[in-house]
Order: sequence, then structure tokens, then C-alpha cells
Amino acid sequence: MPDQTAPTAPTIPPTPPVPLAALLARSDLGLRQLAGPSDASIRWVHTSEMADPFPYLLGGELLMTAGVQLPDPEVYVARVAAAGAAALGFGVAPVYDAVPPALVEACARHGLPLLEVPPQTTFSGVARAVWLLMARAREEELRRVSEGQRALATAAARLEPVGAVLRVLAGRIGGWAALVTPEGSVLDSAGPEPSDSQRVGVRGLVRVVAPSADLPHPAPSRKPPADDATAADRRTRGSTPDPTAQTPQGPEFPLEAPAGKGRGGGSALTASDTVAGTHLSAYALAGPRVLALATPHRAPGDHTIAGVAAVLLTLLTAERQGADEAARSAALVRMLLGGGPQDTSELLGPGPWTVVHARGQGPAPDLGTPLVEADGHRVRALLPAGREVTPHPDWTLGISAPAGLDGLSVADTQAARALARAEATRVALARHRPAGFGALVDPEEAAAYARELLAPLTETQRATLHTWLSLHGSWDRSAVAVGVHRNTVRQRIARCAALLGTDLDDMDVRTELWLALKQQG
Repeated sequence: MPDQTAPTAPTIPPTPPVPLAALLARSDLGLRQLAGPSDASIRWVHTSEMADPFPYLLGGELLMTAGVQLPDPEVYVARVAAAGAAALGFGVAPVYDAVPPALVEACARHGLPLLEVPPQTTFSGVARAVWLLMARAREEELRRVSEGQRALATAAARLEPVGAVLRVLAGRIGGWAALVTPEGSVLDSAGPEPSDSQRVGVRGLVRVVAPSADLPHPAPSRKPPADDATAADRRTRGSTPDPTAQTPQGPEFPLEAPAGKGRGGGSALTASDTVAGTHLSAYALAGPRVLALATPHRAPGDHTIAGVAAVLLTLLTAERQGADEAARSAALVRMLLGGGPQDTSELLGPGPWTVVHARGQGPAPDLGTPLVEADGHRVRALLPAGREVTPHPDWTLGISAPAGLDGLSVADTQAARALARAEATRVALARHRPAGFGALVDPEEAAAYARELLAPLTETQRATLHTWLSLHGSWDRSAVAVGVHRNTVRQRIARCAALLGTDLDDMDVRTELWLALKQQG
């Protein structure tokens, strides 16, 4: 039975949410808002005529209903709001001639936007309008990201590239961008300066992504950055820092972290928070350095643009590399800025490559490659396929099959699955298995099960059963293959069924026996 108490946290779709106002602006739909706030955002559309749709809602959706089952509007709205629905669309006719006043009042009390859907507007038409608006928003986001990448790449080639990248980034995100040290010194910045309380918040995030042993106070809890501040992700954000916290003096951030935060250990690659309506973000660079951002709003694509800027700033501020590493860094930038595998194979090498995922405690395993992404207790690495990978104490490893540059995304998935299998079976290292259902079964466990299942049968009975199953139960063809009379085949198969205590007319039984016989060769 589905959970009746709390909805599962939804997987956010890879499309920007649609503002409710944009949907209401579609004059062809004739929608009218009767209650609730107007600043909601819609992530998907769902139609249900159940009396309690709570167990089937993911959160963030526009729930469409004609009120076929609406015994108690107050209870219905309370459940829909508790499930995290973004809005409720009520279709007028054929059940109701108008939206029930009790439903309007309940939506107003629970802060759930209520839309009146006129008779001439179909629910599928509303859903189609939402998908079209999402597609346009996605196209706009991709355009912004593409233009931002080109502008940042051009800035990185100027005479003073660090300052140029920060200025372009600040202009693109409409806020403040700064390069700071873990101790809080601002090395370079662009855009409007943040307020004192916002500086306190940024300082706390800097300490999360680049903690320093010189800072004794607890760091704030880690929070993943996001591209928008919708209702679905506001629940994961931190609270506003205590206004009584010490404010900064001069160009450096204070040593105190924002008050009221939870303790967080270790480091993270990125962190974000919201202070007084301003979105704050921090991105760990090499050096060590941190890219800090403060923006009055967060538009779709901003996190991607900031991520590209962080890569460029890492390359621009890192220590001088050797020729091979510099070439590989250049290849990485080319891939990030839209280059395909064919454009970078000359620098990175055509491969084949192997992807390794590892999870554990203590010092990260030395895999003999500089192409490593380490995040706390998890490591992901790319290394030449011929390089040997051995188990490491306190770490569990998953290794992909060899792949060329155009197959690295598949290899990454293979390594993740191999790591999950290694953890589930409690082995130190697991490699990707070939595709197929047989690859999902442990060979030793399968062999042991086959021996136990087929133990009642003699070798002759097993051979006859194998032949009969391979020929789809044909008595005549089985008799020719085995070299006996067809009645003998019938007798042997009947004896097999009796000894095994099963029904050989059942396809599930036949399949299980076939797999067991193949396991025994």
C-alpha cells in the first residue's frame, strides 16, 4: 500500500518550473484564479478523481479534478496541500455548475492556489499548455547557458582573465561574484557589494566548501545549490542567519559562522543559502580558492553558468601544471564549453578508459590518475583501461568496462552499479558484468541453487529434461534428439515433474528449470 502519511521526495524533472502567472496569461485556456497565492510554480500536471489523491502526488504538480468524489472540501484540500501540490484546477461541468464555495474557502485557508477551468477547456489542453511553457523555458535556459559559456570563455582569454571572468559572471547572474580565500580575504570581485548580513552568510558557506584549521567555530550545514527558489526546493534551504551575529569590518568576512546553523564536518564542492531574500552560493576551487556569489534572484541556468566559471577560475588560479596536465585541462574546458569527444581525443587520448567509483573512510585511494573527483567519502576517477585497480583498505570500489570517450557516460553508470553491487555483497571490489539477466545473478549462488533444485533427478533425466525444454516441449523432436521412443520421453518428463513436485506446464517453472540446467552446463 502507498504511504498514507508523507509523500516521497520527488525527483525534480530536468525542465524549469512554469510560473502559475504564465499559465493564467494564456487567454485561450480561460483559467481564472479563485483563491491562494499567485506566485506558485508548476513542475507537472496530474489528473485524478479520487477522493484522496494524496498517496499518488509527488509535489509541485497542478492537480486537475472535476470533483467527481468531493465529500468534504476541507479534508480534500488539506490532504492535497499536505502532499505539496502547487495548485488545484477545478473543472466546471459536468459534475458542478460552479466551483463549490466551500472549496474556495478551504483553498484560501490552506494557501493552495485554486483555478477555475471553464467547460470549453479540456484538462489535456491545460496539460499541453504547461508542457509547451516548460519547453520554451528550457529553450531559454539553454540559450542563456550557451551564451554565458561563450562569454566566459572569451573573458578567460583576455589580458587579466580572473577579473574579466568575474565581471562577465556578475553581469550574467545579475549579482556579486568574488574570488576569496578560505580565511575570508576577497582577492577580486565584481558586481554590487552584498550587505553585512549577506557577507556573514557567504562567510559561512566559504567555510563549508573550504574549511580551515584556523577557524574554530562550527560551520553551517551543507546545502546543495539549485537554479530556482521554488516551493519544492525551499524546504531544503537554511534559515536566515541570526541578525545579532557579528558583522564584517573591512574587506574580510568575520570568523563567526551564521548563528542557528547545524554543525557540518568535512568539505563540500558547493553550498548555498538564502539570506534576506538574496541567494548565496560558494564553489570550491583549487589553490585553495572559493568562488562566492550573492544574487537577488536565481534564474534557471545560473548554477550551470556559475559552474563553468568555477572551472575556468580553477584553471586560471591553479599552480602551473606540466605539459600533459595542462593539455588535459584544456581538453576538459573544451568539453565543458560544447566540444565533442572527437574534438578532445587528441589531448585526452582516444582511450579506452575505465571509470572507477569508490566509497569509504580515511585517505582516498591512490588510483594512479590525476583525473579524480573526491567529495568526502566518495571518489570518482577516470584512468586508462589497462591500468590495474586493486582493493584499498576501508574502501569499496566499482569498476566499469573499458570505454572510448564517446562512451564515458555509460561507463560512469556501469561503475556506479558495480559499486552498489560490491556494497550489497560486501566485497572490496566489483567489476561491471556483461548485460543480460544472467549477469544480475551471482554465479556461485546460482550454481548452488541449481544443484539443490535438480538434486532429485538422475543424469539421464536431466539430459532429457534439458533437451525437451530446449525444443519447446515437442515430444517427437525430443525423442529424435535423445534417441528413444516418444513414449519414453513422456515417461521421463512425467517422472521429472513428480520428483521435482512441480507443474511443467507452468512457464515460470520451465524458465527456472531451464536456467538451472544451463547453469550446470
